[in-house]
Amino acid sequence: MATWNDLVGQFSATPDHLKQDWLVNGFTGALQAISREQDHRNVIYYGSAFLQKQNVPGAAISITHEDINGFMATVNGLDRAKGLTLILHTPGGVTNATETIVSYLRQCFTSIEVIVPAFAMSAGTMISLASSRIIMPKHGQLGPIDPQMPLAGGATQSARAIVEQFDQAKAEIAANPVAAHAWAPVTSSLGPALLQEASNALEYSEEIVANWLTNYMFAGDSDADAKGRRVAHHFNDASRHKSHGRRIGAKEAEEQGLTVTRLEESQTLQEAVLDAYHRMTIMFEQTMMTKIIWSSEGKTWMKNWAGVS
Repeated sequence: MATWNDLVGQFSATPDHLKQDWLVNGFTGALQAISREQDHRNVIYYGSAFLQKQNVPGAAISITHEDINGFMATVNGLDRAKGLTLILHTPGGVTNATETIVSYLRQCFTSIEVIVPAFAMSAGTMISLASSRIIMPKHGQLGPIDPQMPLAGGATQSARAIVEQFDQAKAEIAANPVAAHAWAPVTSSLGPALLQEASNALEYSEEIVANWLTNYMFAGDSDADAKGRRVAHHFNDASRHKSHGRRIGAKEAEEQGLTVTRLEESQTLQEAVLDAYHRMTIMFEQTMMTKIIWSSEGKTWMKNWAGVS
């Protein structure tokens, strides 16, 4: 297997007029190697440049409604009976878009597994929890799925934090009405509508993930429904996790009852996945691409951002 330094060296030594071919052919070849290791399943890589291009708008690097076009383009023509190995590298994104993507892929493929080479956070974790199994390396990570509410100025706030803050204000004011003066600036800035929206968002994300777990990963279990709800609540419990970016590794995922396979169990698969991951990183560093959806058949959908180089 070529190491990261080997691949960077190969890219640097490639003449400029051949660099694009090196990137495209090499990445497709890496996905085909993964397909061979996975009994010739279809492979689709959903990757984001969120680590390399942190100054671009969120829509350019996160899961959005636009992504369904990319999945439709890359799924088209695949032998769907072979199942899907979906490789995810994403910081997350829009919950409604995530639901649309999962619904589409589940209508296309009865068998879906997810590989997380490094990060599949937030909405990426939600997609992972809609699979039949998750393949992760030691350093790979999922994350909490609690929704983040948009605020004025482009900032976001944890839906759970909003609900808990209102609950805390209510309890303190009930115990001491004078506390209402201290809480007034906070409650007025958030408003009751945001509280209801936050509550709805928490229930919505937990409910759809619980249904996915019940119907897919835990299908056939005698207690599939209860197990699905328990696991969905664990991933949605911001009070437990304390941070939306908290790492949930393979061990914790296994302890929750998820079907997790360690990537290190197969050296050849690990090498193929790392090869694809490193090549994706080089693409994001060397081009204007900020997001890719790419199949082992060489079909691609890319998001570019002209403000980066």
